[in-house]
Order: sequence, then C-alpha cells, then structure tokens
Amino acid sequence: MSTYFSQGDEVTLFERAHRRQLPMMITGPTGCGKTRLVEHMGERLGRPVVTISCHDDLTSGDLVGRFVVAGGDVIWNDGPLTRAVKDGALCYLDEVVEARHDSLAVLHSLTDHRRTLYLDRAGQVLHAPREFMLICSYNPAYRSSLKDLKPSFRQRFVTLAMDYLPPDREAEVLVAESGIDRPAAERLVRCATGIRTADQIFHLEPPSTRALVAAAQLIAAGADELHATQACVLAPLSTDGAITDGLREIAAAALSTDRTSTT
Repeated sequence: MSTYFSQGDEVTLFERAHRRQLPMMITGPTGCGKTRLVEHMGERLGRPVVTISCHDDLTSGDLVGRFVVAGGDVIWNDGPLTRAVKDGALCYLDEVVEARHDSLAVLHSLTDHRRTLYLDRAGQVLHAPREFMLICSYNPAYRSSLKDLKPSFRQRFVTLAMDYLPPDREAEVLVAESGIDRPAAERLVRCATGIRTADQIFHLEPPSTRALVAAAQLIAAGADELHATQACVLAPLSTDGAITDGLREIAAAALSTDRTSTT
C-alpha cells in the first residue's frame, strides 16, 4: 500500500461514506493530498480508482460513452463513468469545477437515493453496486471567479475539507518521498510556510506539498537547496520580477536558518 500521511479523521470519514454509499466532495488547496487520499482509499478498500480530469471541453458523452464506428459496425463504447459504475470502482472527478454544468447533470442520478446512471443514447439503465463511489475534488480558494459549483450540486455530497499538513508532518512526507535528511526537509517546509503566510501580500497560489517533494527530489540528487527551491517552488509561482525577488528573500532566509545557528 502506498504511503499516506493522514491529516485527521479523513480516512475514517471516507470509509463511512463508502459504507453508506454516499458521494464525497474533497476540497482543499492544490497539492495538499486530495488525489493521494483517493488513491490510498482505493488500495485500502480494495477497489479500482477511475480518474477523470475535468476541463471545459468535457461533455456528458465523454463521461458516459457514445456510439462509434468500428469495422463498418456502429457499436456503443463505454465512457469512464460508465465503466466505473459497472466495475464498482471509485470514480474520481479531479477539479470538477472546471467541467461545464450541463456535463455534470449526468451525475445527479448517481448522487441521490437512486444511485442510477441513465444511458439514454444506449437505452440502458445501470444501478450502481454497493462498492461504487463517486468522488469529486476542487480547490475552492483559488478557482476562477467565472467558475463555481452550484450550491444544489455541492449539497449532494459529503464534503471533506483538506489543507496542508502541519509542518512536522509535511517534513515527514518529504523525507519519505525523497530520502533527504530531516533538517533539509524542515528547511523546505519552513520556506513554504513563509510563502503561504505571505500569500495575501503576493496574491499567489501557495506552494504545494507536491512542489516541495519535487524540490526534495532534486536536492537528493545533489542539487543546491536554493537552486532546487527556485526551480520547483518559486519559479512556478510568478514571472513578475519584483515578486520573484521577494519570494527569493523568504526562501533564502528559511533555507539558511539551521545552518546559521549551527555554525
């Protein structure tokens, strides 16, 4: 089973929702572990995970399937949502807020007492098995102002709000994922915490745990800590020179703290 560092009771809540056949909405900042949680729960529950990356062009046909021409015949081709229902899988719609509202309407019958998927074009009605679970995720704090989920849609789900791990736990993740030593991991987390704290000043999306893991991987491969942090954490946040300079100052101070105190 893959390593997962829990934030609280999210694993228990997930298991209870699955047992009661309730759909779940996972919210939280980018890279805080939403997808890792779903993958972990798939392994824990012994169910396959079908992941659908949502975007503007996603249609209901992309979700449920469509008729296609194959070898001169017209046949029905299941979409990922249909396959997930048939297989009793965990169906994970990542960044569901990016999908069009009309595309999400096909989910309604799966998120209430019916737990049914209607394939109108194929003339089929699928009743979801007990093992099937629908999970959606999105980042509510940094979504586009032009996009939002309807309250009536959100209320169909049990909502699990996630955030970044506490600093000591986040450092454990970096050590486990990259093999760097604990002090280096703590310096990286201190850097990220400083930027996250200054987020309201810079108006940036805060650095994710995923970005810190990438920096830790480079450091484990022999890269300088500041150079790795610049490449994986700072550079993706902004191309504005003044902001980048400010971020670099925060990073330099955080990365030099332990070394300064021990010399």
